[in-house]
Amino acid sequence: MSPAQQRGLALWAALLSAVVCLGFLPVSRLVSVLILLTVLGLILAFWTVASRRAEHDVTLCLDDLPEATYRQPVVLVCGDLPLACMQQSSVLTVTQGCWIRVEDHQDLVQAARQVLWLRPDWGRQLSVMVSVCPQKHADSERLTRRLLALRWQISQLRKETGHSVPLVLNGQVGSAMTNDLLWQAAIPGEGVRVWRESSAPSSIAAWVTTGGTLAVQQQVLMNSLMSWFHQHVQAVFMDENPDVPVIAPGAVLWGMGPILAGSLATSAWTAWLSRHTAMQQVAGWQPVGTDSTVISPFPDFILPLLPEGRGMTPRGRAFRCALGIFTLAAIAALLSSGWNNYQLLQRVSFDIARYDRIPMHDFGPKADAVAVLHDDAAELDDQARNGVPARMGLGLYQGERLRMPVLDAIRSYVPPPPPPEPQSKPVPKIIRLDSMSLFDSGKSVLKAGSTKMLVNSLVGIKAKPGWLIVVSGHTDNTGNPQLNQTLSLKRAEAVRDWMRDTGDVPESCFAVQGYGESRPIATNDTPDGRALNRRVEISLVPQANACQIPGHTQTSSQDDGVSQHNGE
Repeated sequence: MSPAQQRGLALWAALLSAVVCLGFLPVSRLVSVLILLTVLGLILAFWTVASRRAEHDVTLCLDDLPEATYRQPVVLVCGDLPLACMQQSSVLTVTQGCWIRVEDHQDLVQAARQVLWLRPDWGRQLSVMVSVCPQKHADSERLTRRLLALRWQISQLRKETGHSVPLVLNGQVGSAMTNDLLWQAAIPGEGVRVWRESSAPSSIAAWVTTGGTLAVQQQVLMNSLMSWFHQHVQAVFMDENPDVPVIAPGAVLWGMGPILAGSLATSAWTAWLSRHTAMQQVAGWQPVGTDSTVISPFPDFILPLLPEGRGMTPRGRAFRCALGIFTLAAIAALLSSGWNNYQLLQRVSFDIARYDRIPMHDFGPKADAVAVLHDDAAELDDQARNGVPARMGLGLYQGERLRMPVLDAIRSYVPPPPPPEPQSKPVPKIIRLDSMSLFDSGKSVLKAGSTKMLVNSLVGIKAKPGWLIVVSGHTDNTGNPQLNQTLSLKRAEAVRDWMRDTGDVPESCFAVQGYGESRPIATNDTPDGRALNRRVEISLVPQANACQIPGHTQTSSQDDGVSQHNGE
């Protein structure tokens, strides 16, 4: 993928992370923000590492790389036969395609990663060609290990890029019996064909028929090369291996050309020829030293015949990654929504069960429990009226099934009875009598006509156990205060004596007080006010053991008083 696509995926992942963390996670807002910051940090770190990895995996000099719109085959070449024309640059662009040389010390996966970083759309154009010159290898086992390493790298390349990356196997030898290039290629579905620079491709039979004795000798050598190549090269990629998948070549080439530079006088190829042909020397078949500078070129003819690699385009891979990120975010949102609804269901169910466990006569806890249910009902009503919150949505909302049980529990609540009204304390009943109506001025003896007034005024004032009859006398401020005090007391005693004698009330039921002019109820500056202050007050005051009849117990007096009170 291109850097722009990677940045887009990073932003897409950050956006979805924000939606999930802030809108769905069943944690507090502070914890959601902390989780979001952590996820964003991981996304940024991953993107930074990926960018730096692509930038630092520079193994090839790709200054001559074609433009991004180039759509010809691009082949990464590994193994033997480096070209003299590629000493300055790893890239060789020809009419049919582009060759990119990967030296032995360079990693094939890193080289492909570098190419795709610069040209992200080249994934389907990419192929790998492994060239093997048997004349350059003295140890067959070492060659096998080298090919196994390439097999593993190609499998890793296919896994990392997501493309099939076709494989081309190329076996090439140098021979003194030819001065030009001779190729034979086996392509699936087309059989083996002969390719020469000076003629059109043909079948082996046609080439041998027209080539004469030299062609027969060259074909014998080519057949030997095919046999050796199948046994020591092609089998390495095709044999079953539990650690590395089989890599079937899309094309197999065998080439024969002039003497190769770097060929060994004694090689695995020489030993194989001698063993299988029973010859120690085969004229013209063995290399002739290592001082030749003639180098074989690449088989350009095979480029148009290479199968197109399979795999997703960078845009398709970016879309797949975006879809994968969305799927993960959707799964996280669904799980969070399910957990939020589970918590709502558990909480409201617990509140209902708690309310049901509390007996109705336990008024305090019952009122607290029904208040919690009112809060639950208000929350459910708000969600039903204004819409389900996103954190509980996605089709998993459980609030509707909770509303009726909550309302039924609230309806079953019976409030406690109202507290009894506090009984008012009995207020002493006060009777005010005008002193001038009862007594002559300055006198403390009741007038002859005052009895009727006393009888009319004292209706309801009756002695009963536990009540004290208080008789108090009052005067105005006219005259001597000491004389007024004495006069008020005597007048109160006179009223007490009349009530005692007339009503047959024990004297223990009375208390007599004389206040004189000390407790006026009106101003003494006017005649009317002074008339109001000249008075005798009679009141009942609760007092324990008051008004007991001599010779009776406390209980009997109380009972009598109650009976008398009830009879009033």
